[in-house]
Amino acid sequence: MNASPNSAKVRVAGFRVASAIRSAGKLMQPPLSQSFSKTRSSDFLHVLLRDARYTSRANQYLDDSMQLAGKVAIVTGAARGLGRAYCEAMAREGAAIVAADIMNCEETVASVIAAGGNAIAIHLDVADAQSCEAMAIQTIEAFGRIDVLINNAALYAGLKGARFEHLDEAQWDRVMQVNIKGTWLTSRAVVADMRAGGGGSIINISSLAAMFGLPYGLDYVASKSAVIGMTRGMARELGADQIRVNAVAPSAVMTEGTQEFFGEKFDKAKAVIADNQLIPRNLETEDLTGTIMYLASDASRFVTGQTHMVDGGSWFL
Repeated sequence: MNASPNSAKVRVAGFRVASAIRSAGKLMQPPLSQSFSKTRSSDFLHVLLRDARYTSRANQYLDDSMQLAGKVAIVTGAARGLGRAYCEAMAREGAAIVAADIMNCEETVASVIAAGGNAIAIHLDVADAQSCEAMAIQTIEAFGRIDVLINNAALYAGLKGARFEHLDEAQWDRVMQVNIKGTWLTSRAVVADMRAGGGGSIINISSLAAMFGLPYGLDYVASKSAVIGMTRGMARELGADQIRVNAVAPSAVMTEGTQEFFGEKFDKAKAVIADNQLIPRNLETEDLTGTIMYLASDASRFVTGQTHMVDGGSWFL
């Protein structure tokens, strides 16, 4: 279909206007050497000092931003790997940390305290209701409030992969107890205190595996898919209480747990994963902590029920 003469005139006029603007911009910027030659040394020094003061204030703002100052955050599965990284990152932003795990969390706590943060360790079995309730009580006794819960605890490393018809039934049941029931029990344990405090943020850790399916790992895939469904259901129930519930679904992070999962195929898995991402490198812990900080902070106060893919562009929602 041919364009009308009027539309052609509009395009020409638009081109001329854009060209005029670009030309005017060039005219308004004298050559760098000319700028220096016509600028008095005192004026130049003034500019340098002004910019230095501005940079100093900006850096101070970044250093002192402390976007989680005054908040209390519980991280399950905090003894190592991503759980420990979440604790350290949130502590740097001013949060008081509760490192909770069935494993010993003293190294995580020591790392946070050594960096100037505030943290305690709590022994937690997420699949046990009484243990979860005790965790919430101990947190209130120590810090007086609960603002953030990161449901990071999950069975992953050490799972024996097999075709779905050959998966071990006892392993299946244990994965569901920890990865699904554990997410429910820990969330249930903290909701009353979050509600009393005016709201909070629950962050459930899912996985990219829930989106495309992980061969020979149906127990893990099913559990992480359930976490996404739970996130949506919880968000609908808790929104009126100003409690946000979101999920984070990362691709495989190169932690010791991932290495245990893939075993001797670890190096090959790393290469395959990176090759199937738009950003062709492996996910690192630092790539995840930014998303966690956002969801834990008030910057996400109007975001709930969402699954945040941190996967280098492997999957589009």
